[in-house]
Amino acid sequence: MRLSDFVCMDALVPELKAGDRDGAILELVQTLTKAGKLPKTKVDEVAKALMQRETEASTGIGRGVAVPHVKHPAVKQVVAAVGCCGRGIDFTSLDKQPVYTVILLLSPTDKADRHLQAMECIFRNLQKDDFRRFLRQAQTVEQVRETIDDADASNT
Repeated sequence: MRLSDFVCMDALVPELKAGDRDGAILELVQTLTKAGKLPKTKVDEVAKALMQRETEASTGIGRGVAVPHVKHPAVKQVVAAVGCCGRGIDFTSLDKQPVYTVILLLSPTDKADRHLQAMECIFRNLQKDDFRRFLRQAQTVEQVRETIDDADASNT
């Protein structure tokens, strides 16, 4: 699986407006709604499920990255949004450092295999210093897209 198989290219945010974890999650869910990947009526419900997931265990995995994720009945296909934040956001990360890149993943409840494949793809790429650095430095949608395309090309 490649990032471009599930990352919505219409849901790339090179500079998140939100200054906190819950705001960043809501902003990315709203971005997926604007891209037509989630019904407008389900934004609050899905965001609340993601925030609830965060209270159970932080998805701030360290190295400046967070991967909030949830399986939800309102979601019809595995889809991700990517948000960057140059000033950093407190995600209660494992390494206690700010998060500069948020990859938000939504999956249908009946597609556990696809969810795991997407998570594996995300984490495989996040292991690469260049991928993390280029996402953190991205200032435009095009730069975020190029970083994803380059990652896909290097994984084939």
